[in-house]
Amino acid sequence: MAKTKTVYVCDYCGKESPKWMGMCPACHSWNTMKEMVIRADVPSSTAARVALRTASAGAEGKSLPVSVQEICASEEPRMDMGDQELNRVLGGGLVPGSLLLLGGEPGIGKSTLLLQTVLRLEGRKVLYVSGEESARQIRMRADRLGELKSELLVLCETSLDEIFRHIESVSPDLVIIDSIQTIQTEGVDSSPGSLSQVRECASSLLRYAKGGGVSIILIGHINKEGSLAGPKVLEHIVDTVLQFEGDQHYMYRILRSIKNRFGSTSELGIYEMRQDGLRQVSNPSELLLTEDREGLSGVAISCAIEGVRPFLIETQALVSTAAYGTAQRSTTGFDGRRLNMLLAVLERRVGFKLASKDVFLNIAGGLRVTDPAIDLGVIAAVLSSSVDSPVETDVCLTGEVGLSGEIRPVSRIGQRISEAQKLGFRRIVLPYGNMGGISQSDFDIQLVPVRRVSEAVRELFG
Repeated sequence: MAKTKTVYVCDYCGKESPKWMGMCPACHSWNTMKEMVIRADVPSSTAARVALRTASAGAEGKSLPVSVQEICASEEPRMDMGDQELNRVLGGGLVPGSLLLLGGEPGIGKSTLLLQTVLRLEGRKVLYVSGEESARQIRMRADRLGELKSELLVLCETSLDEIFRHIESVSPDLVIIDSIQTIQTEGVDSSPGSLSQVRECASSLLRYAKGGGVSIILIGHINKEGSLAGPKVLEHIVDTVLQFEGDQHYMYRILRSIKNRFGSTSELGIYEMRQDGLRQVSNPSELLLTEDREGLSGVAISCAIEGVRPFLIETQALVSTAAYGTAQRSTTGFDGRRLNMLLAVLERRVGFKLASKDVFLNIAGGLRVTDPAIDLGVIAAVLSSSVDSPVETDVCLTGEVGLSGEIRPVSRIGQRISEAQKLGFRRIVLPYGNMGGISQSDFDIQLVPVRRVSEAVRELFG
């Protein structure tokens, strides 16, 4: 009889424990310890045979220590995905034999992104394994997305053993699993989507990918806490983790790289959701800015950098008298605690009394921005709404605000200035500390350096 072992694994950090605990001893998260049943026997299934065969095929010579000088350091070959944004985030393309995880909220467009990408792969055989949709649903979506250029095979299956059997018979260049939470293996006695099933299926797929040289892309769902189901378990297993995020009520989607063993995690891809699929946004600044801002108060243009790409965003603020006793602070796309800090700086260092005012802040386009360089734009938008005086439409701002009211230098100032210049802005307000490595003669846009918030207020509002 097969021996079984029960352990409890933290769904947040992956910490294992022999018994259940209310609080994880590693990350101190509450109610995250989930039961996992581990069987000691090896299942006599197609998945196990394939994994053992691929492991034994490449075992010769790999278990011996090798001098670092003898290791080949050539660049990994890449598969061109036919999508500039996706290639950028992956670091130049998909590496053969790699295991990639694409996560996102339900309905955000994960399946659409991958399906429209593989439809345009010329000369590639792709196996699309769906555990959620029927073959007819996939065909209807493919007809909507565009012309079929690749040899796309669709398999509706949830058994990992059957999936491996079909992979062996088809020999595809790329395999897509949609989604990993629906796949189950006979070697684990638990329901699909459980932590043990997800972990065992992902491990088997990793062994096959490494042994057979086939690239595999997994689609993962976001749980109610906003993270991938079994996040740390999957992050430790896969080579690359991509996050597809955005608001369903807005048209823009952002593809971020959280982990990438074959490239940088600082890249960013931006898409626009349309009726016929996702469109690549090569210049997001033009789409995120309102065409007519003349005479509008409470609007300021900031230059932010997400990953390594600079783009201009529209920061909108509304300041009004508190209708109720307690003033409200509401933000969309910006950290609420940082807004409270900036309002305190305005009151203490500049003298604007906003304690009895409601302040609402919105980043236009449904984006969520974490770059501290938009602090100056947030302050400008709040003051513009408070005094009901518009910021000039040809002015762009960038700079981090400190607690003493100073404007701190920001990174990649040259890229920010060039982006503002490219979009026709005539002036850019920037930190004085960034003027050391640049010169006015290098740009066709007027540089306005400021040391403190008070100086920036005088430049903007006189």
